Amino acid sequence: MNFPENFLHYVWQFRSFDHTNLQTVQNENLKILHPGFLNNNAGPDFSNAKIHIGEAIWAGNVEIHIKSSDWIKHHHQSDGSYDSVILHVVYENDVPIKRTDGSVVPVLELKNRIADGLIKKYENLFLNLTDFPCIAQIKNVDKLVVDSFLLRTLIERFKQKTDAVFETLNELNGNWDETFYRFMARNFGFKVNALPFELFAKAIPQHIYSRHKDNPLQIEALVFGSAGFLNDRFNEEYPQQLKREFGFLQKKYNIKPIESSIWKFMRMRPQNFPTLRLAQFAALIVKTNHLFSKIMEIDDVTALRKLFENLPVNTYWNTHFHFKKQASGTNVQLGKASVNNILLNTVALFLFAYGKYTATQFYINRAVKLLESLPAEQNAIIGKFVEAGVKIGNASGSQGIMQLKKQYCDEKKCMSCGIGVKIMKSFA
Repeated sequence: MNFPENFLHYVWQFRSFDHTNLQTVQNENLKILHPGFLNNNAGPDFSNAKIHIGEAIWAGNVEIHIKSSDWIKHHHQSDGSYDSVILHVVYENDVPIKRTDGSVVPVLELKNRIADGLIKKYENLFLNLTDFPCIAQIKNVDKLVVDSFLLRTLIERFKQKTDAVFETLNELNGNWDETFYRFMARNFGFKVNALPFELFAKAIPQHIYSRHKDNPLQIEALVFGSAGFLNDRFNEEYPQQLKREFGFLQKKYNIKPIESSIWKFMRMRPQNFPTLRLAQFAALIVKTNHLFSKIMEIDDVTALRKLFENLPVNTYWNTHFHFKKQASGTNVQLGKASVNNILLNTVALFLFAYGKYTATQFYINRAVKLLESLPAEQNAIIGKFVEAGVKIGNASGSQGIMQLKKQYCDEKKCMSCGIGVKIMKSFA
């Protein structure tokens, strides 16, 4: 026996076992009227099942384990939420189990009812040491099946990501603009400097910038000063101006800059240096008032892109990539890939989160539509699926793949995966 519990979920859900003379281990006749619905949340594995046991028809939940003793191992005997279990389905019945009130739970043992061939096919298909279990079979699965399940995993991924949004939103007393500002700042760090950007955004709230919208130099001073880059002595006029402005503004708003030492420069191209990213971030603040509100209003992808294009970055950065370090031909604008990254990881996320928070499907649909308009991401995980024959046409698909790999492939939950179930059925 070499299979996980979710293989039994598949066997039960699709009744892929011998139904001849079904009986519980307590020797009561058994008939499955409805197996119930798979539960992916806490609690029993299947809900709303309907089972004929002996002379009675029972409606309730079904719990599934490899061995009946797993019931005790998982502490269900002291969990009242499992008192609603009307049938315990196991591969091997090794000990009797009881509910919290001491009553015995009927058990169906499948050990001698699953065809050896089905188990062997499962082991051959999914229990291999490859990048993902169905690497050799997924190319044969109908594209409609794959795309449909990837849409589901995309939604799962964004639901999980919204937890962080709602946590920050709660911390900021429901202030969507400030929440969006923090996530946008973190996104400008592009993983390597995500944490410093997040700390920087916490050091200086967005509303302070709004008081200086007509003075780009003061906005830039607030950004670089809060980020800890104005503590040195400078010879050039521009950083000297920034330092003077920040000295006044720091006292006015009681700003505590973060340590400049936490910013990462090593093994990075100058184009990605945090100093240049901060200059772009400052220019975005100068260019756009109430960015979150504008994004909620704009329903055109091209118009959304324009918010992040042609930023009024200070000309100082045309010849510098760091204070005191000159450069030639520096591209001060966000590249297309960077804009795509922001649209994917912040804009689409907030459209989705706002839709979930307000129970407005319109914004959720806009989030998915935006992802479908963006090119698929390129990384090692996506590359393995493409090599295996999966056609990924946009960011919606690539985000779905990332969730599929993390939540299903890596966890060997093939029988909870629509693609895995389809492959298993084709070999049944």
